[in-house]
Amino acid sequence: MADNADIPSIALCAQTACIWEATARKPGNVHRYRDFDDTSYVDFLLSAAAIAPALEDAATRPLGATILAAVQATRRVVRGNTNLGIVLLLAPFAMVPRQTPLAEGVAPVLNRTTVDDARATYEAIRLVSPGGLGQAPEQDVREEPTATLTQVMALAADRDLVARQYANGFREVLKGGLNALQRGMHACDSLEDAIIMVHLQLLALLPDSLIVRKRGAAVAHTASKLSGEVLAAGWPSSQVSWDALADLDSWLRADGNARNPGTTADLVTATLFAALRDGMIRLPLVLPWSVR
Repeated sequence: MADNADIPSIALCAQTACIWEATARKPGNVHRYRDFDDTSYVDFLLSAAAIAPALEDAATRPLGATILAAVQATRRVVRGNTNLGIVLLLAPFAMVPRQTPLAEGVAPVLNRTTVDDARATYEAIRLVSPGGLGQAPEQDVREEPTATLTQVMALAADRDLVARQYANGFREVLKGGLNALQRGMHACDSLEDAIIMVHLQLLALLPDSLIVRKRGAAVAHTASKLSGEVLAAGWPSSQVSWDALADLDSWLRADGNARNPGTTADLVTATLFAALRDGMIRLPLVLPWSVR
């Protein structure tokens, strides 16, 4: 891990990670050249700015209070759900002492969550009312929790990739995501393309939870299969792979954007935050942002 003097503040790490994720032209997501009917690129930029102060102060209050504060701040600037998953992923990271690498420090944060943390998080989720939210057989968000936040997240780990991070120590971010980002930064000519590579690799390996909730497991598995085919075609080194990427983007945007891989985007954001926070990526950037 780099010296603290060389690492941006938690607020800057959070805002930068959110901006990079939203700006990169990832298939199926909002970016600077593509909006959804109900959500714009500017909404994501406003959301990034809104959550930064709450995350900067995360070490001074309970985890659930930080999650609720960040969601409330977002609701004051945008109407839709732009970042609930991002907040749930970044808030535990923001609580890790700065001198401690995330891979070492996140487990103690998760191990000391409380029922009050779950209660505040439930309030945040109800405030956002995310798309495709079903009813859980136990510890449903519409009811009063009786278990800690980490315990209730573990109950949802088999159906939600964000919840799974609380159960497995953020494995998909701190191992899968960061490893993919490191490979991408070596294989690609720009940070934007490296971010797209992370997105493709995570989506290929992990059927997206948001797609599952909105359109079912079969559609989510198809999205993973198509993402894997883009990588297998040699992306970003071959024209065939770029054509496959364009086809994937079109397929994900069909059906009223209901195939939007939003949970994958949340994992990408958490990966970028971890890379900035622990010094894998330094500012100012050495690698160009984009070559397109």
